[in-house]
Amino acid sequence: MFPWARNTSKNTGVAETPAPVLDLSGPKLRFFLESLLDAAEREGGIERYVSALTLKAVLFQDVLGKGRVEDMTSTEFNDLCAFITPVRRRVGAWLGEFGYARMHEALVALLKGWSDTSTADQRIARFLKCFPDEKKHRFARDLAAEVLHFTAPDHYPLMTRWMWDAKANTGALREIWYGDNVDAMTIDAGDDFLTHKTSRDELTGFLSDNGVFRDVPLYIDLLCAHIYAGYINDRGGQFLRSDFQAPQDPMLHTRRLLGLDGIDSETGRTRLKLIDGSAHVVETPKLLN
Repeated sequence: MFPWARNTSKNTGVAETPAPVLDLSGPKLRFFLESLLDAAEREGGIERYVSALTLKAVLFQDVLGKGRVEDMTSTEFNDLCAFITPVRRRVGAWLGEFGYARMHEALVALLKGWSDTSTADQRIARFLKCFPDEKKHRFARDLAAEVLHFTAPDHYPLMTRWMWDAKANTGALREIWYGDNVDAMTIDAGDDFLTHKTSRDELTGFLSDNGVFRDVPLYIDLLCAHIYAGYINDRGGQFLRSDFQAPQDPMLHTRRLLGLDGIDSETGRTRLKLIDGSAHVVETPKLLN
């Protein structure tokens, strides 16, 4: 654990599960932060990307927040999927087989009681049971993670598989783990809410000590996406391999991991393929391409 990590837990009088110890590397984090700032500067600056993620969060909150999920239409759901890379590749086939009503019901249940983060793992587990336990449906974990995070960024860290996948022993967490031979390690850290929250708390402290005080959850998203983008650049992807070909600029994979390449800002045409194979179109494009 870093010396900069903040203990934000409250004394409620109830025994709590102790936070895991995450052995993160300060030098690696500083290297990736400098790399992110340099790469973003060539593409208009880091604030451009923070603004794009802010707009993504606004979109999710407008559709899902404060009980709005109960009235969400299939078109609005498609709008959201356009900005979740692994979901937009798979969800069309799932909807064709199971239907939107089943997805809607699952998302309503996922967000019920959203303010109580102590139930996050249970709600995610119930959500995942709505999908067949097959490789092609692993996108469901990323869908749940992005829905929770972008609907309530201050409550939920981004718990996607590329952030950390304990079963596959891969993710951004691995790339900043301290050690001389991390590739040979099996990292003893779960991919539950507590692990992701602990990681977020440590990264919050790191960014604070490096002058970042506003929009910290979104800066963490950008930093971790850039970290895992480095892995993709060096070794090729796994579950997202087909989406990461021939990088054209230093922020390409970072944008793709965060779904910021999901829409043509001029035409509204997205990368989401509908059941009939056509591209979904967002009526009012908001995010950068």
